[in-house]
Amino acid sequence: MKKRVLATLMSVSLVAAMLVGCGNSDSTPASSSNDSSTSKTESSGDSSSASTDASSTDTASTGGDYKFEIIVKSYQSSYWQAAVTGVNQKAEELGVTVNCTGPNAESDIADQVNMLNNAINSAPNGIGLAACDQKACLDSLQTAMDKGIPVVCFDSGIPDAPAGSVYATIATDNYAAGATAAENLYPALKDKIASASAPVRIGEVNQEATSESITSRGLGFIDKFIELATADGKTVAVIGNEYYVNNCKDKGDEASADIIIEVAVPAQTTVELCATEASVILNKADTIGMFGSNQVAAEGILTANENLDVLGTDPATSILAAGFDAGSVIKGAITSGKMFGAVTQSPLAMGQMTVEVLTKIANGETVSDVPTQGYWYDSTNMEDASIAPNLYD
Repeated sequence: MKKRVLATLMSVSLVAAMLVGCGNSDSTPASSSNDSSTSKTESSGDSSSASTDASSTDTASTGGDYKFEIIVKSYQSSYWQAAVTGVNQKAEELGVTVNCTGPNAESDIADQVNMLNNAINSAPNGIGLAACDQKACLDSLQTAMDKGIPVVCFDSGIPDAPAGSVYATIATDNYAAGATAAENLYPALKDKIASASAPVRIGEVNQEATSESITSRGLGFIDKFIELATADGKTVAVIGNEYYVNNCKDKGDEASADIIIEVAVPAQTTVELCATEASVILNKADTIGMFGSNQVAAEGILTANENLDVLGTDPATSILAAGFDAGSVIKGAITSGKMFGAVTQSPLAMGQMTVEVLTKIANGETVSDVPTQGYWYDSTNMEDASIAPNLYD
């Protein structure tokens, strides 16, 4: 590594302690965990436009002779393919080199940790990390900091990261995004809840209970739904997966509740296993609503419905389902009226901003967290200029 770059990194480490921060089904086959995508003057994947959030960083200075390691959560979904496309687009624009890797599935936590360790050993100018697990990479982050390698988290934060190891987090406010789903689903079910003579059930499928992004969305939905129902004089109980039951604001009392929120988490992060969990809830006569907190979970709900045919947009005759993320399956279900709506992020913009922030760090600039938004979309606004660019396939 050139002396100039080393000097820059050493100066950056002096301010590192002040800069602490720090989901999905396949529609197109992608590379396995052993594959990587390297770009300096070319971008891999199809280019697509994306709206940049108002909170976006300023345009980074042109990069130098920098190499960044980018580690996504999984290569099996269009969500992460969109993020990698954004990474490569920004790398081409700034003239830096990126190497993208990621495990086959988001449940392959040990594989991702090995990739992170390999990235550290390659001594890059910086690492972009979308962590599958909030705890598993803590030792690796300490090692990266000890070696003077800055880390930028994207999509998911790492709240317990060693102080100074993570320079910035680029992520959707996942708790608020989960709340957005509840804010749009609850009003559609409000009259049915008000007129019910017996308890009703809302199902929630989360692909796991380990990553910050998924858990925050799941809890954001639960807490906001409870808040809205309580304001209308209803009592709510949360049952099912222990993590969500124990970490929501008020798990309530199932025996006396007007509304039961049942949370399911499969053993592995696959559409098929999410579908199995969703089927159990959809088959219950008192179920009136469902929420899937990422692309895998939402597609699992839709897969379960293929045999049950109980989803729709009329609360009087069907179960209303809200999803998260985009992809052709979810977009098609919303267009056809099988899914009520969903919340989308902008993974492409997230990938772009990750490279932009890493380049700023390598240039010796000060950086901070970059929150990105979640947007509700349904059949009425999918073509809006502010929504359409975020609906990746």
